[in-house]
Amino acid sequence: MKKVGIIIAFFAVFLCLYFLQANFFTWFTIADVMPNLFIIFLLFIGLFAGKKVGAICGLVFGIILDFCIGKSVFMYGVMLMVVGFLGGLLDKNFSKDSRITIMLMVIGMTCIFEIGIYLISVLLLSANLEIVAFLRTLLIEIIYNVLLTIIVYPLFPALGYPIEEKFKGKTILTKYF
Repeated sequence: MKKVGIIIAFFAVFLCLYFLQANFFTWFTIADVMPNLFIIFLLFIGLFAGKKVGAICGLVFGIILDFCIGKSVFMYGVMLMVVGFLGGLLDKNFSKDSRITIMLMVIGMTCIFEIGIYLISVLLLSANLEIVAFLRTLLIEIIYNVLLTIIVYPLFPALGYPIEEKFKGKTILTKYF
Protein backbone atom coordinates (compact mmCIF):
# COMPACT_ATOMS: atom_id res chain seq x y z
CA MET A 1 0.00 0.00 0.00
CA LYS A 2 2.89 2.35 0.62
CA LYS A 3 4.04 1.91 -2.97
CA VAL A 4 0.78 3.50 -4.14
CA GLY A 5 1.45 6.47 -1.87
CA ILE A 6 4.93 6.85 -3.35
CA ILE A 7 3.51 6.72 -6.90
CA ILE A 8 0.98 9.41 -5.94
CA ALA A 9 3.85 11.47 -4.51
CA PHE A 10 5.74 11.00 -7.80
CA PHE A 11 2.73 12.37 -9.66
CA ALA A 12 2.49 15.36 -7.27
CA VAL A 13 6.20 16.09 -7.77
CA PHE A 14 5.68 15.79 -11.53
CA LEU A 15 2.94 18.43 -11.36
CA CYS A 16 5.20 20.73 -9.33
CA LEU A 17 8.04 20.24 -11.79
CA TYR A 18 5.68 20.96 -14.67
CA PHE A 19 4.66 24.21 -12.98
CA LEU A 20 8.33 25.15 -12.43
CA GLN A 21 9.26 24.22 -16.00
CA ALA A 22 6.33 26.06 -17.58
CA ASN A 23 6.35 29.18 -15.41
CA PHE A 24 9.45 29.76 -13.31
CA PHE A 25 12.23 28.66 -15.65
CA THR A 26 10.82 30.61 -18.58
CA TRP A 27 12.16 33.68 -16.76
CA PHE A 28 15.60 32.16 -16.18
CA THR A 29 16.70 30.91 -19.55
CA ILE A 30 20.25 30.87 -20.78
CA ALA A 31 20.30 31.77 -24.49
CA ASP A 32 16.60 30.80 -24.63
CA VAL A 33 17.35 27.32 -23.27
CA MET A 34 15.62 25.98 -20.16
CA PRO A 35 16.69 23.03 -18.04
CA ASN A 36 14.79 19.78 -18.36
CA LEU A 37 13.73 18.92 -14.83
CA PHE A 38 11.94 15.79 -16.01
CA ILE A 39 15.20 14.12 -17.03
CA ILE A 40 16.63 14.57 -13.52
CA PHE A 41 13.37 13.41 -11.92
CA LEU A 42 13.02 10.28 -14.05
CA LEU A 43 16.66 9.40 -13.55
CA PHE A 44 15.95 9.63 -9.80
CA ILE A 45 12.90 7.37 -10.14
CA GLY A 46 14.80 4.84 -12.24
CA LEU A 47 17.77 4.78 -9.86
CA PHE A 48 15.79 4.33 -6.67
CA ALA A 49 12.49 2.69 -7.68
CA GLY A 50 13.79 0.43 -10.45
CA LYS A 51 13.68 0.20 -14.20
CA LYS A 52 10.05 -0.94 -14.45
CA VAL A 53 8.70 1.89 -12.33
CA GLY A 54 11.04 4.35 -14.06
CA ALA A 55 9.91 3.24 -17.51
CA ILE A 56 6.20 3.30 -16.62
CA CYS A 57 6.44 6.70 -14.92
CA GLY A 58 8.46 8.02 -17.87
CA LEU A 59 5.86 6.82 -20.34
CA VAL A 60 2.91 8.22 -18.37
CA PHE A 61 4.57 11.55 -17.58
CA GLY A 62 5.82 11.83 -21.15
CA ILE A 63 2.37 11.24 -22.61
CA ILE A 64 0.98 13.94 -20.32
CA LEU A 65 3.72 16.30 -21.54
CA ASP A 66 2.99 15.33 -25.14
CA PHE A 67 -0.63 16.32 -24.76
CA CYS A 68 0.23 19.56 -22.93
CA ILE A 69 3.23 20.91 -24.85
CA GLY A 70 4.41 18.33 -27.37
CA LYS A 71 4.45 18.51 -31.11
CA SER A 72 3.73 14.83 -31.55
CA VAL A 73 2.00 12.22 -29.43
CA PHE A 74 4.37 9.74 -27.73
CA MET A 75 7.59 11.61 -28.63
CA TYR A 76 8.31 12.70 -25.04
CA GLY A 77 6.64 9.57 -23.71
CA VAL A 78 9.04 7.24 -25.48
CA MET A 79 12.15 9.26 -24.65
CA LEU A 80 11.25 9.76 -20.97
CA MET A 81 10.48 6.04 -20.77
CA VAL A 82 14.00 5.39 -22.07
CA VAL A 83 15.46 7.74 -19.44
CA GLY A 84 13.56 6.01 -16.61
CA PHE A 85 14.52 2.55 -17.85
CA LEU A 86 18.19 3.43 -18.31
CA GLY A 87 18.20 4.98 -14.84
CA GLY A 88 17.19 1.59 -13.47
CA LEU A 89 19.93 -0.10 -15.47
CA LEU A 90 22.55 2.37 -14.24
CA ASP A 91 21.60 1.57 -10.65
CA LYS A 92 23.19 -1.86 -10.89
CA ASN A 93 26.52 -0.63 -12.27
CA PHE A 94 27.19 2.71 -10.59
CA SER A 95 27.11 4.19 -7.11
CA LYS A 96 24.32 6.58 -6.21
CA ASP A 97 26.37 7.99 -3.35
CA SER A 98 28.77 9.95 -5.55
CA ARG A 99 27.75 13.40 -6.69
CA ILE A 100 30.08 13.16 -9.69
CA THR A 101 28.53 9.85 -10.77
CA ILE A 102 25.04 11.35 -10.59
CA MET A 103 26.20 14.39 -12.59
CA LEU A 104 27.70 12.12 -15.26
CA MET A 105 24.44 10.18 -15.39
CA VAL A 106 22.51 13.43 -15.85
CA ILE A 107 24.87 14.44 -18.67
CA GLY A 108 24.39 11.08 -20.38
CA MET A 109 20.62 11.06 -19.96
CA THR A 110 20.33 14.63 -21.22
CA CYS A 111 22.32 13.70 -24.33
CA ILE A 112 20.27 10.56 -24.96
CA PHE A 113 16.97 12.37 -24.43
CA GLU A 114 17.78 15.40 -26.56
CA ILE A 115 19.40 13.42 -29.39
CA GLY A 116 16.38 11.09 -29.43
CA ILE A 117 13.92 14.00 -29.54
CA TYR A 118 15.99 15.68 -32.25
CA LEU A 119 16.15 12.53 -34.39
CA ILE A 120 12.42 11.90 -34.00
CA SER A 121 11.71 15.52 -34.96
CA VAL A 122 13.94 15.36 -38.02
CA LEU A 123 12.79 11.94 -39.23
CA LEU A 124 9.08 11.99 -38.43
CA LEU A 125 8.15 15.66 -38.29
CA SER A 126 10.45 16.89 -41.09
CA ALA A 127 12.20 19.43 -38.88
CA ASN A 128 15.21 21.26 -40.26
CA LEU A 129 18.58 19.63 -39.71
CA GLU A 130 20.65 22.27 -37.89
CA ILE A 131 23.54 20.52 -36.16
CA VAL A 132 25.37 23.59 -34.80
CA ALA A 133 22.24 25.09 -33.23
CA PHE A 134 21.32 21.71 -31.78
CA LEU A 135 24.77 21.18 -30.26
CA ARG A 136 24.72 24.67 -28.73
CA THR A 137 21.32 24.04 -27.22
CA LEU A 138 22.40 20.61 -25.98
CA LEU A 139 25.53 22.01 -24.33
CA ILE A 140 23.61 24.76 -22.55
CA GLU A 141 20.94 22.32 -21.38
CA ILE A 142 23.61 19.93 -20.07
CA ILE A 143 25.25 22.73 -18.09
CA TYR A 144 21.89 23.87 -16.74
CA ASN A 145 20.85 20.33 -15.75
CA VAL A 146 24.19 19.67 -14.05
CA LEU A 147 23.93 22.89 -12.05
CA LEU A 148 20.43 21.95 -10.89
CA THR A 149 21.64 18.44 -10.05
CA ILE A 150 24.35 19.91 -7.82
CA ILE A 151 21.66 21.92 -6.01
CA VAL A 152 19.16 19.06 -5.53
CA TYR A 153 21.71 16.28 -4.95
CA PRO A 154 21.24 16.23 -1.13
CA LEU A 155 17.64 15.16 -1.75
CA PHE A 156 18.76 12.10 -3.75
CA PRO A 157 20.00 9.96 -0.84
CA ALA A 158 17.63 11.49 1.71
CA LEU A 159 14.49 10.66 -0.27
CA GLY A 160 15.84 7.94 -2.51
CA TYR A 161 16.93 5.28 -0.06
CA PRO A 162 13.53 5.04 1.71
CA ILE A 163 11.90 4.74 -1.74
CA GLU A 164 14.43 2.10 -2.73
CA GLU A 165 13.68 0.12 0.41
CA LYS A 166 9.95 0.09 -0.41
CA PHE A 167 10.36 -0.88 -4.06
CA LYS A 168 13.39 -3.13 -3.97
CA GLY A 169 13.38 -4.42 -0.41
CA LYS A 170 16.42 -4.81 1.77
CA THR A 171 19.51 -5.07 -0.38
CA ILE A 172 22.82 -6.45 0.77
CA LEU A 173 26.07 -5.82 -1.05
CA THR A 174 26.75 -9.50 -1.70
CA LYS A 175 29.28 -8.95 -4.44
CA TYR A 176 31.81 -7.79 -1.81
CA PHE A 177 31.36 -10.77 0.52
